Amino acid sequence: MNPQHLGRHDSWEGVRAVVAGFGVSGFAAADNLNHLGARVVVLDESDAGDRPAKAELLEVLGADVRLGAGATATLPEDVDLVVTSPGWRPDAPLLAQARARGVPVWGEVELAWRLRDPDHRTPWLCVTGTNGKTTTVQMLDSVLRAAGLRSIAAGNVGLPIVEAVMDPEPYDVLAVELSSFQLHYTDSMSAESAAVLNIAEDHLDWYSSMRDYAADKGRIYERVQRACVYNVADPETERLVREADVVEGARAVGFTLGMPAVGMLGVVEDILADRAFIEQRESSAAELCTLADLAPDSPGGPAPHVVENALAAAALARAHGVSQAAVREGLRSFRPDGHRIAVVGERDGVTWVDDSKATNPHAAQSSLRAYDPVVWVAGGLAKGAEFDDLVRAVRSRLRGVVLLGRDRDVIAAALSRHAPDVPVIVVDGDETGAVDGGHAMERAVGAAAELARPGDTVLLAPGCASMDMFTNYAERGDAFAAAVRRRL
Repeated sequence: MNPQHLGRHDSWEGVRAVVAGFGVSGFAAADNLNHLGARVVVLDESDAGDRPAKAELLEVLGADVRLGAGATATLPEDVDLVVTSPGWRPDAPLLAQARARGVPVWGEVELAWRLRDPDHRTPWLCVTGTNGKTTTVQMLDSVLRAAGLRSIAAGNVGLPIVEAVMDPEPYDVLAVELSSFQLHYTDSMSAESAAVLNIAEDHLDWYSSMRDYAADKGRIYERVQRACVYNVADPETERLVREADVVEGARAVGFTLGMPAVGMLGVVEDILADRAFIEQRESSAAELCTLADLAPDSPGGPAPHVVENALAAAALARAHGVSQAAVREGLRSFRPDGHRIAVVGERDGVTWVDDSKATNPHAAQSSLRAYDPVVWVAGGLAKGAEFDDLVRAVRSRLRGVVLLGRDRDVIAAALSRHAPDVPVIVVDGDETGAVDGGHAMERAVGAAAELARPGDTVLLAPGCASMDMFTNYAERGDAFAAAVRRRL
């Protein structure tokens, strides 16, 4: 049976759907397809974590779940649809077999878009970018809730998007975070408004080129109905807007840390200002909030990238019709998740900051821009990224650098080329860097304490993924914070 024209009110009986991958989005897709009546087969090479328990639940409901080595080697016969988890590369054998047979391959986001309730067309406000997606979406959700709307953060953060769409009580609006991987497998989505925050080197272990990576990010603008929000400081985001095929009447809206031109949001002295969504934009601007509203507990004010995130969130909310007062209330009440420029403590004039979420060079550079002078703690899995541009940009801020993790030598080489006078301490492991993460972080914190002087900030902004030594960036940040607190 062809699933291309089926929706949530249609019978999916007779549709045989394969769900590739059994993580959070895979489980949500399988559960809801099973609920709609499809014959669901779930395939995953891993049986780690809570997968066996979830498999048992789905099997009781009638699904066929196959976990473990070899489970994804061969696509079953008589398959009508494959729903893939976002981390699966397009050249994965199972997906290649599906394409060879002419079987449609959707991501969970594509499935969710097709399962929207035709009687309640909840608009999607979508965000992507190399860095800042989660914070921006959570800021947006806070603003939408301040406006009295039933909203939720969904997609790559918060609730799986298919669960949000299938909720029996429709949402007024969805704040949706989308990764490049999710967008790669999305073909029909038409966001009410969408933003690309930035484009920087990342995931080059997945993409063959930066051009391909940027193209997947740009898919978020396709068929946009109201506003394509872009970063004035990042010309690549504006290029993606210009190349997008949007609904007639959709606008391009820029955001900038400088004075906003007509049709943009920006900063005037210490005020976030809107010159895009007011009638008098040719001659005036509307005040949204102050810089102090974004960082009420920080005497130094918000980091530049936090301001950019707030401007992007405000632009999407304003495009949806949210008032200035709700924007201010939502941004003032917002508090970021842990491990995002979180102050761990201060002693002897040295401030210790955990930004373990800075998992690529662009994110690390944004974080480093907020401090001067700084002792930088970095390293992990570089994912094919280079650090030359980052080091050139921040070398004047560096008191010293502490490196750990598998690809620490990649950063060390960039420092040697572009900041040879900056002291560097390398926390060595074996030839792969595969030492106990907690022990390595303890040594890294000790080395940073040796380099730091009163007035300095010791900043964990790794610029790398964490999975060489830690389960995830949160565990890495927790290890850093624990080691720091033992010294305070």
